[in-house]
Amino acid sequence: MKPATGTIQPSPLQIAFADFKEITKARLAVSVVFSAVAGYLLGAEEIRLIHILYLTVGGYCMVGASNAFNQVIERDLDAQMLRTRNRPIPAGRMSVPLVMAIATLMTLAGIVQLYLLNPRTALFGTLSIFLYTCVYTPLKTVTPLSVFAGAFPGAIPFMLGWVAATGEFGIEPGTLFMIQFFWQFPHFWALGWMLDEDYRRAGFKMLPTGKKDTGTAVQIIMYTIWMLIISIIPVFGITGRLHLSVPAAVLIFLMGLVMLWFALRLYELRDRKSARSLMLSSVTYISLIQIVYVADKFLS
Repeated sequence: MKPATGTIQPSPLQIAFADFKEITKARLAVSVVFSAVAGYLLGAEEIRLIHILYLTVGGYCMVGASNAFNQVIERDLDAQMLRTRNRPIPAGRMSVPLVMAIATLMTLAGIVQLYLLNPRTALFGTLSIFLYTCVYTPLKTVTPLSVFAGAFPGAIPFMLGWVAATGEFGIEPGTLFMIQFFWQFPHFWALGWMLDEDYRRAGFKMLPTGKKDTGTAVQIIMYTIWMLIISIIPVFGITGRLHLSVPAAVLIFLMGLVMLWFALRLYELRDRKSARSLMLSSVTYISLIQIVYVADKFLS
């Protein structure tokens, strides 16, 4: 069938670039880099643009490599889900050896970039890839605890930025890690609730009870409360150099209450629309609190 008159067909280069963005999950990778840069700005006593460049490039490479390895491992499962069956590997646009080569090169490039910052940053970046591909990904079809395992590599970026700036791990990056760690449970369970039928089709076990029931909704609420509490801990002055002013803490607390309200709505209604609202609010929340933390450091 000939293309419709006036239709502009993408060039092979455009298709290849689009597939590269797909296998590296570009939007997710950019959001992770955003978290890492926020952590860097919080930890840095002197901001150096070359360090931000290393962190940005290295961070994207590590996240992109993790996602590419994930799509190699899950290629047969991706082919079964409506959401993922058009990804480059199951759709036949990219071969497994090609994606493995890209992922391997990105891993090596990412480690080098992060090592230029300091060895601890490279170590945590490498640990993140290992946990994501070798622990979280295989567990997704075995147990709902895969979300718990996946929360560890997912919580590293915010912390990684601080370590990149200071070369040290202590109470400050530990606190940043815990904020993003607890945030991931309501975020991913809301996503799991939305896509439950599709996940079941591929055999993924993403919800804590295995069902869209009261137990899952209650756990989402509890982890949201923990996230809310930990997010304002620095206002009490017990987290070393990581500070938070009272106005900033109040703002973050109010944002957390908004997310909690969406979690309570999911408990009440237990429908896909409520789950989607919670998922979107969680994405907004984590980005905004990172902006508030950084702005508070430089304005207070």
